[in-house]
Amino acid sequence: MQRVCLALPTMRPCPETIAELAEEAAYAVATFGVEVHLLVLDTTDAAEFAQNAAAVAALEPTPGVVVHHLGEAQQRKFLRRVAERTGAADPELLLDLMLPRAVAYGSCVNRLFLAAAALGCTSAHLRNDDADFQVVDGRKVFPIHHELLSIGRPAGEAVAGVSRSALDPADADKPVMLVSGSFIGELCVDIGEIHALDPAVYREVVRLWAPPVWSEEEKDAMVDVSFKGAGSEPFGADDSVLGVPDIWDVYMCNTALDHRAYEALPLLPSTETIGSDYALLHALVHARLPGVTHNRHIVNYYTPERRTGAGFVSYQLRFVKFLLSMLYLYPVYGGMIDLGRALLDERHGLRVEPILDLVRGSVDRDRSGNEHCLDVLDRCYRKLGGKYAELADVVAGRRQQLLDEARADAERWAVLIEAWAALVAAARAEGIGPRAAGSEPRAEGPGA
Repeated sequence: MQRVCLALPTMRPCPETIAELAEEAAYAVATFGVEVHLLVLDTTDAAEFAQNAAAVAALEPTPGVVVHHLGEAQQRKFLRRVAERTGAADPELLLDLMLPRAVAYGSCVNRLFLAAAALGCTSAHLRNDDADFQVVDGRKVFPIHHELLSIGRPAGEAVAGVSRSALDPADADKPVMLVSGSFIGELCVDIGEIHALDPAVYREVVRLWAPPVWSEEEKDAMVDVSFKGAGSEPFGADDSVLGVPDIWDVYMCNTALDHRAYEALPLLPSTETIGSDYALLHALVHARLPGVTHNRHIVNYYTPERRTGAGFVSYQLRFVKFLLSMLYLYPVYGGMIDLGRALLDERHGLRVEPILDLVRGSVDRDRSGNEHCLDVLDRCYRKLGGKYAELADVVAGRRQQLLDEARADAERWAVLIEAWAALVAAARAEGIGPRAAGSEPRAEGPGA
């Protein structure tokens, strides 16, 4: 029986999301006859963990659905054992790359990938704790429907499960390693308030995301589509397309990945940086691998803590670091585009060596571009005034630290790429043992 991982990383109480994902898991079992491992990786504190654990404990048992709710202590013990099993010279460094003390979007998804390998799953289906499913005629619109129709299948066979095909006949034997929808609702990055305060400042800030080699017209066009997903049109009827996806049509929180993708390349272990979980999607798209995009978009919403006080500053600093990370990521993405199908081996899998060479080559980039980025942000934030002027003071006070961390994140990614194959193999050998739903971390930890 096909075994798949429906995965949710969370750092906040999200009992409603857990209940919704259990419904999606049950739908997958009933519709496709798969075994679903519903995996919740939870880094909340004890009180918040208890809320999520209660939601897990309240789930109706469903044959074919296995629930794993792992707290931070469980995750750390599992990852320590995995790191030590690799035989690496510095397992503590690997542990820090996988579970740093700070928020790390890429690292949390990397943990999901290793857990999926430990569970023996053939695909990972990624969701988020600040999104809902659309509802049509009283029924939830589950993305896993399109995902399980195509993920892992040869593209030539996947044609039967899509609405339209733009498949190159030469790609018929290549596996579908990526199936993705997008989102509707609020911007996926919480900067809409900047637009409301001053559309011109918003445009100048978002233009900082564009590759510096782009023309002014291309940068303006990018601003018009950035962070908006599929807009606001609600789901009506299923529509799906097979072919090489456009990177703008995929959304990491509404994505299925075949194990041959995520077991080859990890995401950036950048701390306090939004958008650090997209590198694998870029690799698959730029390698010209066939994928499926569909319109079962999720509904994005904002959690309140990111808009006031320390939560506002923390979130906006993650956006700043996202902009700074582009200095090191765009050379990698550009190199991937140049390599194209040369990124694939004879079995149509990702070749890690050329990607690692690109990452290593990006580390020593001239920082002047990031110096300019911080200068523009400082001017723009001060023009907005109020809490944004206060944010400008924080960014200015951490200027050198932010510049250093952006470079260090690229270096750490290279280290993790080098170790990734060994970590995946160790996780598969280690396994994650069965556990009662909703149990708080126990002394023996995962894999016991």
